Amino acid sequence: MLRFDNAAVRRRDRLLEAEAACELLREGEFGVLSMQAEEGGAYGVPVSYVWDGDERIYLHCAPEGRKLRCLDRCAAVSFCVVGHTKVFPGKFTTAYESVVVSARAVRGLGEKERWSALRLLLGKYAPEDCELGMHYAEKSFARTEILRLEILSISGKSKKIK
Repeated sequence: MLRFDNAAVRRRDRLLEAEAACELLREGEFGVLSMQAEEGGAYGVPVSYVWDGDERIYLHCAPEGRKLRCLDRCAAVSFCVVGHTKVFPGKFTTAYESVVVSARAVRGLGEKERWSALRLLLGKYAPEDCELGMHYAEKSFARTEILRLEILSISGKSKKIK
């Protein structure tokens, strides 16, 4: 069961309810994956993703690179999706909505789960071209890593401006 937890959000007047947070997670165009850098410090990278509607987020990437080295060092990650924003210069503020996910990244998924994740990604990003996308995925499958983020908790925050 998905663990929605807004307890750590300081501004109680800006809580994003669970239903709205889940909608943002489902519909968001991209997210930022933040992790511990292999040399220490932090590393964040914007990525395309898909949420399975339950307790997993899937990402695709190349089978090697900095992101994977970071995850090999430490699987604990934060994943942030920002929805609609609007700056109000005259009011010196910004309207926004965001979701922050605490998760554990998993590599080395089985072939069946990798294909399932690719279908989910195609359904989100290219729904009219899924068949063509699957054909394309067949050609590059061996060169594609799929990461599973196992959701530990989700929190959401928003600011509405009238």
